[in-house]
Amino acid sequence: MAAVAGLVPSVFSSRGFRQYFLGQSLSLLGDGLRTLSIPLFAYHLTHSALSTGASLICEIAPFSLFGLVGGSLADRLDRRRLMIVCDAIRCAVMTAFAIAYALHVLTMAMIYSGLVVISVSAAAFLSAQSSSIPYLVGKERATEAIAVLIGAENFSNLVMPTLGGALFAFFGPFPALIFNAATYLGSQLSLMRIATLGPERRHGLPSLRQLRNDVVLGFRALFGDVGMRSQALLAFGFNMFGFGAYAILIPFLKRVFGATDRDVGFFLGIAAVGAITGTLFATLNARRWPFGRALVIAYALDALIFLPVLMVHSLWLAALFWALTSAVANFEVSQIIGFRLRVAPEEMVGRVMGAVRLVVLGGMVPGVLLFAWIADHRSAYLAMAITAVGYVTLAAIAACTPGVRNEVR
Repeated sequence: MAAVAGLVPSVFSSRGFRQYFLGQSLSLLGDGLRTLSIPLFAYHLTHSALSTGASLICEIAPFSLFGLVGGSLADRLDRRRLMIVCDAIRCAVMTAFAIAYALHVLTMAMIYSGLVVISVSAAAFLSAQSSSIPYLVGKERATEAIAVLIGAENFSNLVMPTLGGALFAFFGPFPALIFNAATYLGSQLSLMRIATLGPERRHGLPSLRQLRNDVVLGFRALFGDVGMRSQALLAFGFNMFGFGAYAILIPFLKRVFGATDRDVGFFLGIAAVGAITGTLFATLNARRWPFGRALVIAYALDALIFLPVLMVHSLWLAALFWALTSAVANFEVSQIIGFRLRVAPEEMVGRVMGAVRLVVLGGMVPGVLLFAWIADHRSAYLAMAITAVGYVTLAAIAACTPGVRNEVR
């Protein structure tokens, strides 16, 4: 019917995608609370930007490393079952956090260990997710599907930090922890109602030799493609500065603007409004412009719009400009992931995405450690200023890189 009318069907025309989207929306609501409550809890315990950033590292480093294994599993195993198992593990960890907090025995060591387990599970889950999107909606609609999922994540980041900031101020992190556990359970139930997420041919668990070969094939496909290689190497740098800035955001807001926990929640909620706007724009304009040109312009806008965050004296003006950069950044992310899913060979999506994640996320750990150290030993303002200069520099490099600027796929 859509073809007769001359229209491209929406990604929601796929029943499997609708069901999947429902489950992930529930899970993302819980994640929105966790991403606020865990860093706030860490900061209240230690008053250290480095300790707060370490909680982010515990999610990033295992995620990027295990993504290589997760990509191989997603290309070989039943993706639906793999995602359900990953959700069950994450549900168990968040339940354990909530019980430990209620018994007053929750420590930073326990949090760090639990976040590593959550991160490993998330790596396998996201590998299966990336591979299943083209299976559910087709490669040509992958960017739209990614934008819709990121939009759901940003909606949760709009509602949950604002609510979570108020809840944390009165009740501590317990409501966020127990709610996050419940949403992972809801995601499992939703996935159980989907018939299949592929792949068509399943090969079982890979041997160590097969796993090594899968990793090599993933990196060979990544570095053999000029467009993917150029963008991935630039993303390493952008993530180093971008996640460095995000890791010190709470200390920056508290030390520079005197923000309360509730203020931090409202700040993140305002930022999420911008992020939702960016993903909505990406959904409506998924393939309207050549990928490379759109990305270079977005990088430049992102870098320039961020500069006023360092110049204003009002927390809420800073939130406005942070929201504008979030809008542009989420447009970038939707475009980039959609591009990778279009370009990667269909039978190797999981392996290629695993290789890509290791490269692009590799910049996050040194960025978090470096800028958290600067925030603790010099000033949070100086650390944030350096990230801004780094982002402007990389945006200029992107504009001068033919492998990015001239990409049209």
